[in-house]
Amino acid sequence: MNNPWVIIGIIVVLLIGGSVWYSGSVSEKYNEGVDASVLHVKGNPDATVTLVEYSDFQCPACAAAQPVVKDIMNEFGNEIKFEYKHFPLPMHPLAEPAARAAEAAGQQGKFFEFHDMLFEKQKTWSNSPNPTALFVQYAEELGLDVQKFRQHMNASLLSDRISADKKDGEKLGITGTPTFFLNGEKMQMTSYNDFYEQIARAVNPDVKFDLATTTATGE
Repeated sequence: MNNPWVIIGIIVVLLIGGSVWYSGSVSEKYNEGVDASVLHVKGNPDATVTLVEYSDFQCPACAAAQPVVKDIMNEFGNEIKFEYKHFPLPMHPLAEPAARAAEAAGQQGKFFEFHDMLFEKQKTWSNSPNPTALFVQYAEELGLDVQKFRQHMNASLLSDRISADKKDGEKLGITGTPTFFLNGEKMQMTSYNDFYEQIARAVNPDVKFDLATTTATGE
């Protein structure tokens, strides 16, 4: 052990090994208690009609679409299975952190409540110099365990889940948000009435709908 280069090499190996161990232990701490397999579904989980939305929490068009989705679910919720999936766009740097915050809330059974707050307050947190502080504030307002919420916001398992959603969307050819799929088919629509009609016909294919009486709340 008189060779200084050997000693230096041993020190470097120990430092690198310790760094890897520390990084791994921190990651495991954040992942503690996390279940990344939970689907974000509302409505009737056994429905034959499935509506899937790929969305971005920082996307203004996605925020504008939420009242429309609520109208649809209020009318057809017992006959539709609605599933939310993440598709954070590169142009929105806070979309992925917001998605992680929503996932962290989801670990305490409040995904859609947090989802709604993010879209309702989108202009506030997306223009804030410290959006994380606002995410924590929203968690407090929902009565969440803030310590667990902070921990799970950093969970790699939840980041992986968001990435998996986006990869699924990319395989489906998604390039923008929001994008909807009705029973596995990408929806093409130009208006609220068009959106409503496609879903209404999927729910009741033999019934004619008077779209003139439909309230276009989300337009």
